Amino acid sequence: MKGTRGAGDRGRRDETAPAGRLTDRQVEQWISLVLRAGVIAAAVIGLAGGVAHLVLHAGDVPAFGVFHGEPAALRHMGEVVAGALALHTEALIQAGLLLLIAVPIVRVVVSVVAFAIERDLLYVGVTVLVLAILLFSLLGDAM
Repeated sequence: MKGTRGAGDRGRRDETAPAGRLTDRQVEQWISLVLRAGVIAAAVIGLAGGVAHLVLHAGDVPAFGVFHGEPAALRHMGEVVAGALALHTEALIQAGLLLLIAVPIVRVVVSVVAFAIERDLLYVGVTVLVLAILLFSLLGDAM
């Protein structure tokens, strides 16, 4: 028994869904878990990298007269991940930011999976379109 989405609580499906179906509450819990875990992980990784960077470079005097862009090693995801695994502070900060950017994308992927389990093809299609737009906006230069 499907309810209409966006119609408030009146259109919600019963909390006892048939086998192989998800209740709206279960989907909301999945998405909530993804969002909370992703944001907390991004904050912890970025903060750890930031604190470590400040500790290691506490005595450095910044040269504000000369602009230095980010190093080449921080411009590609594979190199950022490798640097973060090697505990390089700048790579940890960058990895935290990349994870924070990835959280809403993972949320959309979870929504696609939930709608597919529910066999709600209209919402699968719309959500896949949203996912494609998100990915194109991030990876458009790489294509």
